[in-house]
Amino acid sequence: MNRDLPGGMPDYARLLQEEIRDNLDEELELELDDARLDALLEAPDEAGEDLPRGLYFRELLRLQGELVKLQDWVVHRKLKVVVLFEGRDAAGKGGAIKRITQRLNPRICRVAALPAPSERERSQWYFQRYVPHLPAGGEIVLFDRSWYNRAGVERVMGFCTDDELEEFYRSVPEFEKMLVRSGTILVKYWFSISDDEQHNRFQMRIHDPLKQWKLSPMDLESRRRWEAYTKAKEEMLERSHIFEAPWWLVEGNDKKRARLNCIHHLLAQVPYGEIEHDSIALPAREHNPDYIRHPVPESMYVPSVY
Repeated sequence: MNRDLPGGMPDYARLLQEEIRDNLDEELELELDDARLDALLEAPDEAGEDLPRGLYFRELLRLQGELVKLQDWVVHRKLKVVVLFEGRDAAGKGGAIKRITQRLNPRICRVAALPAPSERERSQWYFQRYVPHLPAGGEIVLFDRSWYNRAGVERVMGFCTDDELEEFYRSVPEFEKMLVRSGTILVKYWFSISDDEQHNRFQMRIHDPLKQWKLSPMDLESRRRWEAYTKAKEEMLERSHIFEAPWWLVEGNDKKRARLNCIHHLLAQVPYGEIEHDSIALPAREHNPDYIRHPVPESMYVPSVY
């Protein structure tokens, strides 16, 4: 299917419609129950879709069911799991994280997305500000960008010196080996997209008022420095791909396939079994004859606009 207008210009109106559909899919994923899914799967798939919507939903919900089992196993075995999500801007990291956490307990599986370091943090040991976010036993932490900021944005944008970068590369293998020796399961993902695909996604953010907030001046500058980021990425993968904590690359041009592939792979990194739970019986509600429910003023209710 040709995605461009004559002259090589992308058809952004059509791409915007695809993006809106994807946003609606996110809401559908939150609302679908088995009955709705069955009804959806009975509908014919739309022509031209590389990954049929019915198959995507079916596999997503199946994999999310396995993530719930993994969560139970992590709690039962008091495991410590850390997952790093790295990649270029608009590569799909956030979408994958959202699908992983969507049906999990936020007290068990949480996301760490650290802002730019403060002046005080810049004077600390580089890894220090990440340590408080590491999991205790029975927890999963997903880092939406991680200590590899130094190898990427800080290097490309000139926020660190050559000596600081070199010290990072000397330290990061030892830091990660210590984590693994301490019993932490460490999984590192790099989401990879093409030059053209990032260009299209940035254009979509420009045209989509619901996503314009995602475009920062730093994002726009990173687009200009595509080749510098490529060089930084290649060195990062070469120098920090270690036996104890290897890098895994996720092909991200197709967002839906990237999400499914990432979740499927993550499930394989933590051997888990199904935990049997005691059957749950809802207790009978107490009824007290002297209880009187007090009226609530109409002015306190949210207006029923819909």
